[in-house]
Amino acid sequence: MLGCLIEKEATTPDVYPLTLKALTTACNQTSNRDPVMSLSEHLVESAALALKAVGFARVVYPGSGERATKYRHVAKDALGVDGPEQAVLAVLLLRGPQTVAELRTRTERLHAFSSGELESTLDGLATREPPIVERIAGAREPRWRQLVAEEATPVPDAVEDADADRPAAPPRTDRVADLEARVADLEDRLTRLEESLGA
Repeated sequence: MLGCLIEKEATTPDVYPLTLKALTTACNQTSNRDPVMSLSEHLVESAALALKAVGFARVVYPGSGERATKYRHVAKDALGVDGPEQAVLAVLLLRGPQTVAELRTRTERLHAFSSGELESTLDGLATREPPIVERIAGAREPRWRQLVAEEATPVPDAVEDADADRPAAPPRTDRVADLEARVADLEDRLTRLEESLGA
């Protein structure tokens, strides 16, 4: 959903922020998506509110003469990403791991990267603390994947047991890592809700 909001802000600014119906259509879009989804408006609304709760989105309530509530992303504030970085992040969120060549083609509508700019953008995102993307080895050439969504950052089962013997850590001040953990928890809850509704 975050990828959809970033994409639509760049490609359809005249209708952004998005109404619930437009956001649902964007999430269920069959082109430029992997995987392709089929979500109900209710589930999309719940996910949008979950994104709001962890600081990745905002609700825009109807103003004078308007009737629909709308949604917008705040990736720049939450993750500290600019236009080129947002373009890369959106495409990785929407399409999964990709090569530099694939990213160059698929980000064209969002940002026209100059020679070497895409590579330096990826390197910059990968060397942040914590990183937002990472390079992974591929059979033919390396691919890049995002580290914002839950499926990209699995947590080993042994982590909790190993931490039990350690002294209490100081309060976490890393806002991005905290947001990632909260988003992961909310995504897990939404997945369970979707499964129970489909049963």
